[in-house]
Amino acid sequence: MSKISQHMRLQKLAQMALDQDLAVLRAAATARDASLQHLKELAPSAASDLSPLQQAQTLLRYETWADTRRAEINMILARQTAEWLAQRETAKKAFGKTEALRLLQGKIMR
Repeated sequence: MSKISQHMRLQKLAQMALDQDLAVLRAAATARDASLQHLKELAPSAASDLSPLQQAQTLLRYETWADTRRAEINMILARQTAEWLAQRETAKKAFGKTEALRLLQGKIMR
């Protein structure tokens, strides 16, 4: 196997690894974005058909429930963010390897 064909094979493998890492990164970002959206959706909406006292009581009950749910989502979000950051670093390294091999290919072909 010639040096050029070995390099091309290595370059294809590096690109496949990068593609895989980017797919995992996209999945992690999508999961993280979904959790952020869930947090936004917990904002209370006003119920205009209730008396002020009933509105206050309803809001208090809702906020008690929503605080618990926010705590749960924040725990999930923290884990997802850590995973997303770690995967971003992995993808950066894979990209760097792919680029280094691409630049080396240019030197080999000269």
